[in-house]
Amino acid sequence: MVIIIHFIRENILKKIFLALLLLGVSLFAEVRNSYITQEILDSGLPIVDVRTPQEWKETGLLKGAIPIMFFDLTGKPHDREFYAKLNQVVDTTKPFAIICHTGSRTSVIAPWLSKNFHYNVINIQGGMEYATKILKLKTVPYKK
Repeated sequence: MVIIIHFIRENILKKIFLALLLLGVSLFAEVRNSYITQEILDSGLPIVDVRTPQEWKETGLLKGAIPIMFFDLTGKPHDREFYAKLNQVVDTTKPFAIICHTGSRTSVIAPWLSKNFHYNVINIQGGMEYATKILKLKTVPYKK
C-alpha cells in the first residue's frame, strides 16, 4: 500500500512540475508587432520571409532574410514543412521576425508560432510593401 501511495504521489508531482514548466514557458512567449526599422535590420535578428518563391523572384529579399514559404499560391498552408525548415535554420529559442508582402500572412503566422510553440516572434507590419516602397529599403535577388 505504501509503495502504491508513493508511486501515485510521485506521478502527481511530475505532472504538476510539467504543468508549471509549460506554463512558465508560455508566459515568456510573445508576439510583438512592429514596422521594420533600421534598428531591427542592424540587430542581426533573423528575419524569415514567408512569401512564395514567385514573390521572392519578383521583388527580391531583404539582405540576410531567410526565405521559407508558409502559404502556397493557392493559399494552402505548408505548416509542417515551414516548422521543420524554420527549426533547421533559425534558433527559435531566441526572438526572430517574420515578414510577408503586406503583413496579412504574418499576422496569422506569428500568433500561431507563439501560441503553439512558445516562440518570441516579431510580426513585421506592412511587410515588404512598406519596407521597399515607403522606406525604400534595397533588396537582394532571390537565389534558389
